[in-house]
Amino acid sequence: MAIVVTGAAGFIGSNLVGFLREAGRGLVAIDRRDQPALPGLARVKADLSLPGDAVDAALRDADIVLHLAGCPGVRDRSPDVAWRRHRDNVQAARRVLESTPPGTMVVLASSSSVYGGSDGAACREDQPVRPRGGYAASKVEAERLCAARAAAGGAVVAARLFTAAGEGQRPDMALSGWITDVAAGRPARVYGSLERTRDITDVRDICAAMLALAEQRASGIVNIGTGTAHTLGEMLAAVGTALGQAATVDPQPADNDDPDATLADPTRLFELTGLRPHTDLPGLVRRQAAAALGHPFPGDGPDHGAATPRAPALATGVHHAI
Repeated sequence: MAIVVTGAAGFIGSNLVGFLREAGRGLVAIDRRDQPALPGLARVKADLSLPGDAVDAALRDADIVLHLAGCPGVRDRSPDVAWRRHRDNVQAARRVLESTPPGTMVVLASSSSVYGGSDGAACREDQPVRPRGGYAASKVEAERLCAARAAAGGAVVAARLFTAAGEGQRPDMALSGWITDVAAGRPARVYGSLERTRDITDVRDICAAMLALAEQRASGIVNIGTGTAHTLGEMLAAVGTALGQAATVDPQPADNDDPDATLADPTRLFELTGLRPHTDLPGLVRRQAAAALGHPFPGDGPDHGAATPRAPALATGVHHAI
């Protein structure tokens, strides 16, 4: 089975490539950036928003397409960000969805940002979207393209990812920045109150869930989150504990596009795949810090943060081996 991963050099994409290689899957990894040469990995360097025979051939021959390529960042205020979001989140999605045969399963990585935050209740897939800002709006448009593919008989699911954390997290994300700051003895830059909350989802669980959704040929929209909220204060405290030093705060105003709270209702994911993501926040932060700083911490192991499958386990046998 050939699985195509787009955005393969990014945070989640590179973790997904590693996850699938460990599971012995044949892979085609697409990214506009350079990628390391690895056994069993076919690499395609290409911009998905531009025509190219290598990308078309990979998508045409794929058994599964896991589409992660995109322009991330809710707080990005670069002068060209609207253009880049449309190119990378909308045009690239259109290219992938139109170039992949209708019967080939596509899992598109959307975002919890389309909900516009949680009002205290967990966000369900059937509630109206309330995008705040250009990033969320671009993800809503990508989901509309998925709906059009589905209406035409194509196989597709949009996975709404809640805050991903783990090895290789982007430097603009909170935990990554805080680990760097605290390790350097600097105050951690915190946007808004420490009482704001996030549904932090282990990147390993996201990898397992995306593959499971593809293998189960899910459709529609599915949350990938834990259903548990962590305050920014708890997250920062976990960074201080992992690094063994006190974390001080450099307070910054909250961004209007960045909601006060996020929280997933993961019921549909469990019903479709049997997976129930669970985040061991201290263990996850220790793993991420060890990867970022280049040294392990005592007690770290490969099983922190693994998603819990229902019994019996799914037939693929890889969903708990993360």
